[in-house]
Amino acid sequence: MRHYGRWVSAVAVLVLLAALIAAFAGANIQWPITGDNLFTSASISGAWHTLLISVCAMALGLLLGVLAAVMRLSQNPVTSSVAWGYIWLFRGTPVLVQLLIWWNLALIFPTMFGVSTNTLITPFVAALLGLGINEGAYMAEIVRAGIQSVDEGQAEAAHALGLSRAKTMRRIILPQAMRVIVPPTGNEFINMLKTSSLAYVVTYGELMTKAKDVYTNNLAVMELLFVACFWYLVLTTIFSIGQYYLERYYAKGATRTLPPTPLQKIKTNLFSLGRAR
Repeated sequence: MRHYGRWVSAVAVLVLLAALIAAFAGANIQWPITGDNLFTSASISGAWHTLLISVCAMALGLLLGVLAAVMRLSQNPVTSSVAWGYIWLFRGTPVLVQLLIWWNLALIFPTMFGVSTNTLITPFVAALLGLGINEGAYMAEIVRAGIQSVDEGQAEAAHALGLSRAKTMRRIILPQAMRVIVPPTGNEFINMLKTSSLAYVVTYGELMTKAKDVYTNNLAVMELLFVACFWYLVLTTIFSIGQYYLERYYAKGATRTLPPTPLQKIKTNLFSLGRAR
């Protein structure tokens, strides 16, 4: 059968793609400025600070997420309620608002530990707390889903062998739950790389802040935004590849045949092509 719909849809997509490329090519964008600013000290510094705050905020979010997930699954109604309230509060309010609250914390607590709050809450600390604590609320639900995916018989068997609840969780439950936890955690980290752009509101020197500083001076707004997009794409691509191999590693105990890696796919295709010839 001839599938005319496929041909029509393919032509329509190609026409739209060509129109989009033509629009960008004919727009009043000075592409040499974009190329000149890709590897400047400001761009590289912005990319480094984006990576730094993303890793630190994700580590804090993962720590808080595991703690909140265990608390929510606890039989203690107090700890379970506190964990539920934490998740409800930080998932229900925008990250941008949370960042601004941490940045202006001195309006509520002028001093902390005998030190001025403005001294303690630097741009990095405000960004870390805003992004990390918010991420912890999402990670709590991911970790909770992973823990609940492990059969209860595993915990019962561990208790029968004399393992404590803490050791059972650390050595039996969590390692098996990682197969469920890793994929969404990887997605959350990649999302964190992009969400870190909100830290420009607290003047933290990540990619968007550096791009804004440059285009404020030379008025090349779109050109510098494309520079920021380039570095975000580089970072997310690198960590997407890392996520693929991490998922592959934790899938070893769940499947007999692992999916081929991109390199293995290339080798298989080349081998098949050689045999066909």
